[in-house]
Amino acid sequence: MEKSTAQERLAFLYAEIQRHNRLYYEHDRPEISDTEYDLLFRELRELEERFPGLTRPDSPTQRVGGKPLEKFGQVTHRLPMLSLDNAFTEADIIEFDKRVKKELGLAAENIVDYVCEPKMDGVAVELVFENGLLVVGSTRGDGEMGEEITQNLRTVTSIPLRLTTTTPPQLLEVRGEVFLALEPFRKLNAEREESGEPPFANPRNAAAGSLRQLDPRVTARRPLAIFCYAPGQVEGHAFASQADFLATLPGWGLPVNDRARMVSGVDGIIAFYRQMEEEREALPYEIDGVVVKVDSYTLQRELGEKSRSPKWAIAWKFPPRQAITVIEDIVPSVGRTGVITPTAHLRPVEVSGVTVSRATLHNWEEMERKDIRIGDTVVIERAGDVIPAVVRVVIEQRSGAERLLPIPATCPECGSEVVKIPDEVAVRCLGLACPAQIRESIIHFASRNAMDIDGLGDKYIDQLLRLGLVKDVADLYTLAKEDFMQFERMGDKLAENLLNAIAASNERELATFVFALGIRHVGEHTAKLLASAFGTLENLMNASEEELLAIREVGPQVAQSIRAFFHNPANRQVVERLLTAGVRPSVAAKKVGGRFTGKTFVFTGSLTRFTRSDAQRMVENEGGHAAGSVSKKTDYVVAGAEAGSKLEKARALGVTVLTEEEFLGMLEELNGS
Repeated sequence: MEKSTAQERLAFLYAEIQRHNRLYYEHDRPEISDTEYDLLFRELRELEERFPGLTRPDSPTQRVGGKPLEKFGQVTHRLPMLSLDNAFTEADIIEFDKRVKKELGLAAENIVDYVCEPKMDGVAVELVFENGLLVVGSTRGDGEMGEEITQNLRTVTSIPLRLTTTTPPQLLEVRGEVFLALEPFRKLNAEREESGEPPFANPRNAAAGSLRQLDPRVTARRPLAIFCYAPGQVEGHAFASQADFLATLPGWGLPVNDRARMVSGVDGIIAFYRQMEEEREALPYEIDGVVVKVDSYTLQRELGEKSRSPKWAIAWKFPPRQAITVIEDIVPSVGRTGVITPTAHLRPVEVSGVTVSRATLHNWEEMERKDIRIGDTVVIERAGDVIPAVVRVVIEQRSGAERLLPIPATCPECGSEVVKIPDEVAVRCLGLACPAQIRESIIHFASRNAMDIDGLGDKYIDQLLRLGLVKDVADLYTLAKEDFMQFERMGDKLAENLLNAIAASNERELATFVFALGIRHVGEHTAKLLASAFGTLENLMNASEEELLAIREVGPQVAQSIRAFFHNPANRQVVERLLTAGVRPSVAAKKVGGRFTGKTFVFTGSLTRFTRSDAQRMVENEGGHAAGSVSKKTDYVVAGAEAGSKLEKARALGVTVLTEEEFLGMLEELNGS
């Protein structure tokens, strides 16, 4: 492709991908499938790799984040980012309106137009665009100076890297609130608890923590969003009012809150506040009040500012969503992934119009940190989750009769031994037949990369559980045709297909079987290492922690998890039943004398010519070893796009680095020789 042709195609891809981003993220109206979008993005990346000089700073590929920073720089705001005075009652708002009129020299009967906006519970930032291009992003800081977080803000999909207007201002400073919506927040916390990390207390903390990551690639993995709410310094365009500002920004690609409204006088403010108070629980994000601003920018300038806050705006806060009650009991509950969570059973209390009788305590380390005991008087809060959390203990109310809840020795659901893996806060049940985990256990066991039971999807698994036909994965191999015929919309042929698929899964490689068991920290790669090292399932089941640690890439955390899993009598029983039912895990013969024998490869970055699993298989087929980390023993590192720390380590150690094309070339030479 000629350079001029590539430039035209890149311009098309930039515009098309950005258009699809807006349709997906801002309008919830996608026109193409995820696969079609991925193909466009892959084409863009490949073209930029072929013509690196044509890559624009506003390219969608630049959102993924650059190299980790050692620390944040400082940014001085051209205009101070002021804080707002707070109002808590209607009387406070009436007084604010009176002060505005007095400062403007207006009579009491005059009506002032205001713009009311939901007060987002997020993190205030400033975006600086020069000639339409995003050049700097920073936090509010102390109002005069903030931290430069440009790389992190570039990963927020709803922030345009270039304004979508042909006539942008020479300079546009925009203040906005970065936030994490409730559903992504809950998902993020579930993932953190599952991986043994402490959960975020609320969406605001999650957003703040995400923006302050020194590695922008971490920020990129979190679905942050932004609503813009005010201009800073602007050159080359004049906004007449707040309503004008909010109406203009979406046309430039900058999102604003669509619930913002212009109202007349204090009655309009009160009506808007009451409406937001009613809608608050149904909103997909957290708000903690309403921001009220004089609409006219001319009047705003006339009113001016006090030392740290404007006279033309005020934040009317909602009543706190907190209450005081008593913990009557603490009961451990088992989640779908085996994490055991202490849940406080509360003396029922009303919080924001909802009667609350339970609160999550997250984990035992969190309970210890807050010193929470059965019988304690506590402050609870509904903030960003369905189940409220305990904020703190009212120590002054203690009588001495309060008692701690120790970590349970056995699972409350199945009686299996409870395990706490080193360096994790989570307490887990590793029981393969635990009723609380059985659905996820079967879904994983039957999945394509595991036992690959074709056709046995979530809906059929749900029916098996509802009818009581399976209590663990071994029960799958005892099912008969009449069992499936109890399903809704089930015919003879479909039932036979399901039975045949289950029977076909009897013959699987040992690595696949080990992965299918769902052992904590044992993915496909580690399962292959274990199968290769021990040769038989019996050897693996009886392996000591020392023998496991002797395997390259198996550390203490993984070794203890494997040992705990097979040490569990209930798990061993399920495995024995699987073998009795006819499941026969086999070890694939490793190629002897392959051209990669004795060679270790590491794959890193975004691979476009093949998947990571395909690459590992190609290496193993030639007798080599595909490792997950770089060391002195590594022979080759194959680096795709955005390769990070592994590539840097390879260069530091003098390890040979290959492109994807060079790796494929090596394979072609081997096959051709």
